[in-house]
Amino acid sequence: MSENPEADGGVAPLLDPDEPPPVTVRAAGGASPFLLTCDHASRRVPRRLGDLGVADADRARHIGWDIGALVVAETVSDRLDATLYAAGYSRLVLDLNRPEGAPDRMPTVSDGTRVPANEGLGATDRAARIQALFEPYHGAIAADLDRRLAARRPTFLACIHSFTPRMRGFDRPWHVGACHGPDPRMALLLAQALRREPGLVVGVNEPYSVGRDSDYGMPVHGENRGIPSVLIEIRQDLITAPADARAWGERLARCLAAIEPDLLQPGATP
Repeated sequence: MSENPEADGGVAPLLDPDEPPPVTVRAAGGASPFLLTCDHASRRVPRRLGDLGVADADRARHIGWDIGALVVAETVSDRLDATLYAAGYSRLVLDLNRPEGAPDRMPTVSDGTRVPANEGLGATDRAARIQALFEPYHGAIAADLDRRLAARRPTFLACIHSFTPRMRGFDRPWHVGACHGPDPRMALLLAQALRREPGLVVGVNEPYSVGRDSDYGMPVHGENRGIPSVLIEIRQDLITAPADARAWGERLARCLAAIEPDLLQPGATP
């Protein structure tokens, strides 16, 4: 980036014209009421930021992206004809599921690994990342939700993530978690459907819960609009291989399809 990116009254662009876009859309205009997001779909870093000072092996770990989540999300999208919005760049550059003020929005340390390029970031550099990555991604989701609202289309938001098998010395027993904020309905329905699948250990608000201090997508796109929503967490060791991730996508598609009739009845509870 230039030494004086504000010389022309704006922020210097972070992405070169030949780089991949900050958001990709699958099944645009899909018929399903489910709208899918994958905030941590990629470990790519913009060319101008080099490698962030982080080794490739570390960027390939969970700190760089949600391993397996994109393949799961794409499979669900294909099976349900559900529109999917997937992020194009690594969470180490900018975590798209973090609100303004969250300390790990542009982390200087992630799970014990330093991110030198994020140390001492000034306002201009932070603004360039927000303008290039955050605004296009969340703007595209918001615009789609606006169109659906105008068309009076039923819409249910499913945010697809993955989590590590072990964190801070604790082995996480759950295979999958259905996480929610103030409105638990969609999460409880999905957890109920997942528990009908053989052999699954299903958590509700495990390994995480959803809150406005720690999350952006569900609170803003779901709760603020009164849209039933769920944040889905699948354990990474179960979806590291593409074939396993596709199998989980098939399972998740089955379970979402199973709860659709209940979601279409506003008064129904699990």
